[in-house]
Amino acid sequence: MIDDSPSARQVVGLTLKSAGCQGLEAADGSEALTKALANKVHAVAIDLNMPVMDGLTFIRKYRAETASGVPIVFLTTDPSAAVKEQAKQAGATGRMVKPLQPDQLLAEVRTVASA
Repeated sequence: MIDDSPSARQVVGLTLKSAGCQGLEAADGSEALTKALANKVHAVAIDLNMPVMDGLTFIRKYRAETASGVPIVFLTTDPSAAVKEQAKQAGATGRMVKPLQPDQLLAEVRTVASA
């Protein structure tokens, strides 16, 4: 889970842990890119707005460095079609609008992981 908000990372982390998933956490896209490239990652959940490196930049760089098979769920407070399209063009597999509901998050992760 990549989000500059500790509480958001905690909520997503606990939700995924309750479903039997283990995860890495990062507070910005730069930290996340380093961790994701150094570890085997099965899925990514990333926020749009963060310091150092935003979510869209992370997705583009991560996709450029790795095979495209890792699903990425893009998290944002902006429900606009423009942001949805930017995330899709960058390489996001799914998108969720915050605030997140735990059951919806698990459903989205399961959907993109099985695609």
